[in-house]
Amino acid sequence: MNLGLIGLGKMGNNMRERLRKGGIDVVGYDSNPAVSDVADLAALAAALPTPRIVWVMVPSGAITDSVITELAGVLEDGDLIIDGGNSRFTEDFKHAEQLAPQGISFVDAGVSGGIWGLVNGYGLMVGGKQEDVERAMPIFDVLRPEGPRAEGFVHVGEVGAGHYAKMVHNGIEYALMQAYAEGYELLDTKKDIIKDVTGTFKAWQRGTVVRSWLLELLVKALEEDPEFDDIEGYVDDSGEGRWTIEEAIENAVPVPTISASIFARFVSRQKDSPAMKAVAALRNQFGGHAVKKVD
Repeated sequence: MNLGLIGLGKMGNNMRERLRKGGIDVVGYDSNPAVSDVADLAALAAALPTPRIVWVMVPSGAITDSVITELAGVLEDGDLIIDGGNSRFTEDFKHAEQLAPQGISFVDAGVSGGIWGLVNGYGLMVGGKQEDVERAMPIFDVLRPEGPRAEGFVHVGEVGAGHYAKMVHNGIEYALMQAYAEGYELLDTKKDIIKDVTGTFKAWQRGTVVRSWLLELLVKALEEDPEFDDIEGYVDDSGEGRWTIEEAIENAVPVPTISASIFARFVSRQKDSPAMKAVAALRNQFGGHAVKKVD
């Protein structure tokens, strides 16, 4: 089976390697010629037998829009585009509608697995027509983890459903990471009692109800840098957490834990939080509580 893959960054390059190891003939394109198999998208289309399948793995937003628009000019009736980036689900509706008049099908794929996907496989959440998903199933089967298909792949629904599921997945991920992080800080603060913070987390990896792959990654990070001395406490967000909260508001679904986790990330970007300054000032005003003066 043949596949065109656009975007050969950390995830895309690993995906190309995993696909090739699994017997998929991949032609990759990237703006970096050092890793690209072809010079441009026209050459990518020419290198693929028809009907073509092209997987787009680039940053969401304007870059994805640009790539899909350019692909529409070099692909033809019967071809299939899969957007595996972190696009917002509403963008999928637009892209499917844009491609439909030319007879080009569209599938959206939420992909989880990060840099570990090459070895472990990628969790896949897919949206699109049944016939389009079935057509690409050999590709999905190579990318997903070993084991039962239902434990690493799901055809969630029509176009947009895959990215919607991935959005919620990432919102949950935000909350889980925040919970582990807060637990770490509390344990690390109580060093008069807790003598082995890393060992505590490591002991939770088997048998406990909080065991997970995220916990394993936290243990790995702690073993490499127990006090996180080499890491600045600045946490970015890629968008899905915000979109999850916006959808929750739109549908009147309470998501207080996910909301708190995204707001905690915003706090991480403030060297001296204005809100916390206001709280300190108010405590001083109503209760005479001491405030720490700036040096």
